[in-house]
Amino acid sequence: MSQATVLQSVTTFAQEAEAFTHIENDEAYQGALAIVSNLMEVAKDDPNSPLNWAIEGFAKAIASYENQLPEVQEFEAAAANTTVDVAMLRLLMEQHGLKGTDFPEIGDKTLISKILNGSRSLTKDHITKLAVRFDISPALFFY
Repeated sequence: MSQATVLQSVTTFAQEAEAFTHIENDEAYQGALAIVSNLMEVAKDDPNSPLNWAIEGFAKAIASYENQLPEVQEFEAAAANTTVDVAMLRLLMEQHGLKGTDFPEIGDKTLISKILNGSRSLTKDHITKLAVRFDISPALFFY
């Protein structure tokens, strides 16, 4: 294949794919997701697959669009304002279907509420007891 043929193919691709590489609405977003899904099924499981560059390009466009969504921005702002120990406690609560009243090793629901809203912190003793209860490393509360 000649350079001119490749140039023409890439130019045609860029023109056809523009709505999915510069996503401006939900329809294009859904289309880009579908394209990536299909490309991932077709691409060989090989880091040198020629389709990887297309998958990466569409994935970057998808991420760029998602990062502009208000709900993603709100989530990221909330995550940035949440300490690791509180995030870990919330994750444990979600994964195990627990409420503030389900942590006798920490204290009553008022204390749990204060920890979750950031006005109190988990102590070393709390973390040690939670790590034992859930069979996890205490280090997970500090990353």
